[in-house]
Amino acid sequence: MTSVLQQLALDSSRRDFLRGRSLLAGAAVAASFVAAPATARASTDSSDELIFMSATKLAGLIRARKVSAVEAVEAFIARQLEVNDEMRAVVMYCYARARKEAKALDEKASRGEWMGPLHGVPITIKDSLDSEGVISTGATYGREQYVPKKDATVVARVRKAGAILLGKTNTPEFTLGGLSGISTASNLLYGSSHNPYDLTRSTSGSSGGAGAIVAAGGAAFDIGSDWGGSIRGPSHNNGVAGIKPTSVRVPRTGHIVDYGGIFDLWQQLGPICRRVEDLELITPIIAGPDFRDASCAPVPWADPAAVELKKLKVAFITDNGAKGRGATDEDTKKTVRQAAAWLQEVVTSVNEDAPAAVLADLAEARGKLSRGDGGAFYQRLADKWGTKNISPQRKASMTTATPLKTAELVEAWEQQDLCKSKMLDWMKSYDVFLCPVANKPAQPIDQDPATAEGGGGGAGGGGGWPYTGVFNCTGWPVVVVRCGSSADGKLPIGVQVVAAPWREDLCLAVASYLESRSGGWKRPPI
Repeated sequence: MTSVLQQLALDSSRRDFLRGRSLLAGAAVAASFVAAPATARASTDSSDELIFMSATKLAGLIRARKVSAVEAVEAFIARQLEVNDEMRAVVMYCYARARKEAKALDEKASRGEWMGPLHGVPITIKDSLDSEGVISTGATYGREQYVPKKDATVVARVRKAGAILLGKTNTPEFTLGGLSGISTASNLLYGSSHNPYDLTRSTSGSSGGAGAIVAAGGAAFDIGSDWGGSIRGPSHNNGVAGIKPTSVRVPRTGHIVDYGGIFDLWQQLGPICRRVEDLELITPIIAGPDFRDASCAPVPWADPAAVELKKLKVAFITDNGAKGRGATDEDTKKTVRQAAAWLQEVVTSVNEDAPAAVLADLAEARGKLSRGDGGAFYQRLADKWGTKNISPQRKASMTTATPLKTAELVEAWEQQDLCKSKMLDWMKSYDVFLCPVANKPAQPIDQDPATAEGGGGGAGGGGGWPYTGVFNCTGWPVVVVRCGSSADGKLPIGVQVVAAPWREDLCLAVASYLESRSGGWKRPPI
């Protein structure tokens, strides 16, 4: 019987984008479209509860006919109904369609027919991604009843691979502005999502609903977007695993903030899961050109299983230099040091080192670019969708923002690109870089954005280079995995595993090892 992971390789080799080979020169280029490795590791997940096991393990059980798609769908629906009233993570359901699809997939399975490596796996999707036939608001009033006629590319790809959509997850308006910025998943339409480890705490944003419902066992996985930490912050706050792939590996088509413009390379899409092995399974499925996102690159996917940890050189840092309320707390520093110590046992070298000055300059350039148009970028999104009632926090910042002069904006762009080159030069000495995701674990939801102390957003108040946004500017791949907890043991703490462009294999291999030492995701009390 063909295994799930073997099927992944077969299905990926037939990827729709192979049809575009005639548009490119030579068979060698076309061959690079094959995104998945020829072999991959079997599931190492020891979970035996259906709603808490990895998507990889669940898919294997469905393919082995030990669990049906209907059973899986009903189990995850029941879990959502059990926890979502308190969490407000899922904001739109499509249960009737999911049940119909599950029944059809089980009928296929009875005939020995399989949709793909995700056959029958129930999922949710961030509400900023278009979902055919399902209201997809992007958390803005102008799309309150908007029903897309087709799926976003990444949604289409996981559904074609057999995943079953159960619903859409909460996010700030346009993923960029909520009731309190993007420190949590909140908006005027649906309110705030709540952290499953402590319902008074933030889920982080902007993929906060996604991180929360996956952590709580309400979906096998979700797909989020990351413009400045919006996959990584929720992974940290909710104790799950997430990946921000290399810039332009995954097409942004169908995301409410998609591709093009001065911020083009900042936006990256990737899965949020309970286990690192699922990141390895899902990322190749959604990667590769769709011939609509013109920046998307046909770069081969390297197999994380082929990485030899003993050959790696690792750098780490526990503190970004911020002071006062933005300072990194001791629990976070301890967690990163522990991760570095675990790696010390299996890699060539581990050094406490970072290009602090370059990262500071990069953060400065990003800040200038982010606010350089005085909020015109956000206003264009609102105008496009007919939104009159803009998120109050974003509206306030737009009112006070002063656009940069054209020359200043271009200078900041040049500064960003210079820093990217310097970062690449520094990374020649290392294979992987470890650092915090945020300065603290999840913080209370009801914080004043002007005085917030961080936790999940990558940069609290007080200055210093932000932990997450700089790696959107570089475009480097980053995996977040839970490696520790707050001193009271209640709140998860994640670590960022960063590598040079296109080396997701290194990030995933190191994150998988750290997960094996820390235990990774832990069931929340809800």
